[in-house]
Amino acid sequence: MKRLLLACCLLFSVMTAHADANLKRRVDAFVDRWHDDAANARMSYFDKIAKDGIYIGTDKTERWRRDEFKAWARPYFKRKSAWAFKAIKRHVYASEDGAMVWIDELLDTQMGVCQASGVMRRKGDSFEIVHYQLSMAVPNEVGGQVTRLIKDFEAKDGWKGNSN
Repeated sequence: MKRLLLACCLLFSVMTAHADANLKRRVDAFVDRWHDDAANARMSYFDKIAKDGIYIGTDKTERWRRDEFKAWARPYFKRKSAWAFKAIKRHVYASEDGAMVWIDELLDTQMGVCQASGVMRRKGDSFEIVHYQLSMAVPNEVGGQVTRLIKDFEAKDGWKGNSN
């Protein structure tokens, strides 16, 4: 009996972390609009990131607060499209009160398939992105080759990158 009760409690706690269907639709719409803003080079993209928000890109030097990210990305937003990310699959989770939401998503991008995770907080009837991290999805079977390529690149004289 204790095992059944424990299993039910664990199942309930996992189920409450998943966002309800209405909240998931709202989060999906918000994140899809955010990605669409970048695809159409609309500066409103940055309005969806919290003032204290962090964006982590695919390069190990890419960690910005919102306004730093906006300054770095400005040249990209002068084009027809800054970058285009389309969600292939997205999981949405929420705190019990719905004030905090987190996602993980698989994206179709100009870099191939990428993965991302993000944290959002409720802001009025909408959300703001507090933290977003983008990463390139590297198949395990080629991980060693990619690691060697990166090490060789970083070993070159004159490479100015650094870790943040």
